Amino acid sequence: MEEKDKLIDQSELASSVADKIPYEFVDFFLVKPLDPIKVKKEFSKPVDTGKKPTKDKNGIEAVDYDKVETEVKEVDSDFRKGVVLKVPYSYTQTQNDDKINYMYEIKVGDVVLFRDMAAKSFDLLKDSKLIKYYDIVAIEK
Repeated sequence: MEEKDKLIDQSELASSVADKIPYEFVDFFLVKPLDPIKVKKEFSKPVDTGKKPTKDKNGIEAVDYDKVETEVKEVDSDFRKGVVLKVPYSYTQTQNDDKINYMYEIKVGDVVLFRDMAAKSFDLLKDSKLIKYYDIVAIEK
C-alpha cells in the first residue's frame, strides 16, 4: 500500500474518530501523531589523545583536545506529522470573520507538520497531542 493510500485511510479514520470525541476544543487542534520522521545529523566529538588533565591559572583541571571527529547519526526530527482529529472552536468561528483571515484552511483528516516540542500530550485520548495554529508549519497535500 502506498503512503498516499495510507493518508486517505487516515483521513476517513480521523473523521470517524472525531465524531466520537465528546469535546470541542477552544484554542488547540487535536492531532494524532504519525510515526516519527528520521533525519541524519552530524555530531562532533573530541578524540581522546591520552593526554592527562592539566590545571589552568584558575586551578581547574581540563584536557585540551586537538582533534574532533564527526559522526553521522539517524535521529528523530524536531518536526512531526499528524492527522487532525478536531479543529478548535476559535478557528472555526473566525473562518467566517472578515477581520481575521487565516492563510490556509485546516480540516479534520488533514495531515499537518508541526513542531513536536511545542505539542502538549492529551491523555484523555490515547497517543494524541494538542497543538496551536502557529505551531503548524505545513499541510501535506
